[in-house]
Amino acid sequence: MAKKESVKKVVVPVPPVYEASMSATSIRKGFPWRWVLIGLGVLLLVLGSVNKGLVLAAVVNGQPIFSWQLNNTLRTRYGQQTLEGMIGEVLIEKEAQKSGVVISSEEIQAKQKEILSSLGTEVSLADFLQFQGLTEADFNQQLRVQLTVEKLLSKDLTVTDADIDNYIATSSSLLTATEPAALREEARKAIIGNAVSEKLQSWFLDLRQQSNVVKFL
Repeated sequence: MAKKESVKKVVVPVPPVYEASMSATSIRKGFPWRWVLIGLGVLLLVLGSVNKGLVLAAVVNGQPIFSWQLNNTLRTRYGQQTLEGMIGEVLIEKEAQKSGVVISSEEIQAKQKEILSSLGTEVSLADFLQFQGLTEADFNQQLRVQLTVEKLLSKDLTVTDADIDNYIATSSSLLTATEPAALREEARKAIIGNAVSEKLQSWFLDLRQQSNVVKFL
């Protein structure tokens, strides 16, 4: 026989028509625990059927893998790396605001086309996103960060016609354009890209060290 639990104080939200004294056993029997449990079960079933990802990540031979287990694993394995990436994006965004650097949607679309063209005419945006495991919003955000960094680090850079001529003469094998104007524009972008790559690591390390970042992960 189960041992009786002591009940210090129970407030039953019903009109005061019962007797003044009630035993702990009658209180436990009177509270509709059965219906509460049934209600919770129905709620979990509804959540599981309508939004499976909120509760279950997968079911393997009848054994569930819950979403909270997946989230904990992702946080443990990739949390620091992901957090550092997010911190970096915030720092770059703040630096862009200070410098008045703005990236338009037209620039993002142009960068999209440039990347897809470099992969071949048969590659669509949908194919590229599926292969990379990205949504279009994530891809566009990456492009926004890339273009922002390029603008920040190249705003004081001057590319002369002589620089372009020299690059075409020495690195023509890296260029794909055939029309003269397009070839010179491709060479100009390549020169800027190389200059940005050389500055990027030291620039970002300085930016990170000068910032006040408090992490709780």
